[in-house]
Amino acid sequence: QVQLVESGGALVQPGGSLRLSCAASGLTCSLYAWSWYRQAPGKERELVAAITRDGGSTNYTDSVKGRFTISRDNAKNTVYLQMNSLKAEDTAVYYCKAIFLKLAYWGQGTQVTVSS
Repeated sequence: QVQLVESGGALVQPGGSLRLSCAASGLTCSLYAWSWYRQAPGKERELVAAITRDGGSTNYTDSVKGRFTISRDNAKNTVYLQMNSLKAEDTAVYYCKAIFLKLAYWGQGTQVTVSS
């Protein structure tokens, strides 16, 4: 049974940093491409960052470029999202997603709140 568990969400002040983790079980991390999405209240879920299966390519939505970094540790079956210089508009529930061909798995989400 595949399970993705996000962690690391918290309340943080503007300008602060967080590192989100997505720990996977029941699948082999190295076989999947990975993404982080977020959904703010009243808004649609949006793609934030993605990394290819081999880790050789990443892409980011414009609003987080230069502030967020997606990475993967296949040995730990874990994917990360390092978030720096956080802004109030980054407040959302963050989800990880694993993709392999037509298979896709989602985590349950972790809340990130940026507020003073």
